[in-house]
This record gives sequence, structure tokens and C-alpha cells, in this order.
Amino acid sequence: MPLKMPHNPLLIGVYPGTFDPVTFGHMDIISRALPLLDKLVIGVAENAGKGPLFSLEERIEILKTEIKSLPNPEEKEISILGFNNLLVQFAETQKARVLVRGLRPVSDFEYEFQMAGTNRKLAPHIETLFLMASEPYQLIASRFVKDVARLGGELSSFVSPEVGIRVREKYN
Repeated sequence: MPLKMPHNPLLIGVYPGTFDPVTFGHMDIISRALPLLDKLVIGVAENAGKGPLFSLEERIEILKTEIKSLPNPEEKEISILGFNNLLVQFAETQKARVLVRGLRPVSDFEYEFQMAGTNRKLAPHIETLFLMASEPYQLIASRFVKDVARLGGELSSFVSPEVGIRVREKYN
């Protein structure tokens, strides 16, 4: 018996993350997800337990600035919102039918596979769409960007100049 899917005229996707800080890898996934969806909601997880470098408000502000660097951002329907509940609950409030997840080589697969299965149990009407990180961005992780910055290393291969400045300010 097929599942009865809720009718939704637009294909809305949620790309969740902590984005602490937003990297070229995040922006790669965002730019590649946009043509597949009618609307993309970037869900910035509060994640206080991770001890983020930037506040939720700062991460949203930085993402709003970074989105402007995409080609023709005004032609895309993009929202950037914070959330602090279950991802599928947040997705349902946004009327999303797709969760967009970026995958780096093997390191992400097991965790993402388990999360997708859990989300599927909680909300069977929401699909998970995995996008492999483009080759130049496969090894970028926000936690490494913070370590490099904290130890005085060069950030230009990982984040935009504006994000690099913001990260360095936090460590100075």
C-alpha cells in the first residue's frame, strides 16, 4: 500500500547544520541544492551543547552575507532560520519534503545513514537527499577551520575572506 504523501505544490528542502563557521563546503552544497528545489530553508541549529564559536544570531547573519555571493541570489527562494528542536519537527514547520545533507568521504556516511533512518522513522513523508561534497571541499570541516584559526594558520582555502576575518576576531 503506497504512503499517502501530503500535497505540497512547492518542493521545499531544509539544509540543516551548525554552520560554525560556514565553509566553502557548506556553500557548495547550498549552491548545488538550489536548482533541485523550489525553496531552500537553511536551518541553523542552535546546538549550545557543541559550544559554538559564534552565537546563533551571528551564524545566521554570516550566512545571510555569504548567500549574497551566490550567482543571482535574488532569483532563488532562500530562508535562513534558527532552530532548537528535532530536525524533522523544524522541517515540518517549514512544509519541507526534503532534508538536504552533505556527505564528505567515508567519515560522514555512518552518522548520516543512522540520522536518515531515524528521521525516516519519525517523519516517513520527508526524504533525505545526500549530496557528495565537490572534490575541492571534501576535507573541509568547521571544527578544523576553528583549529587552524586558533593556531594562527591560513584560512583562505576553507572560508571566504569575510568569514576568515570574523573567525580570527573571535580568537584575538
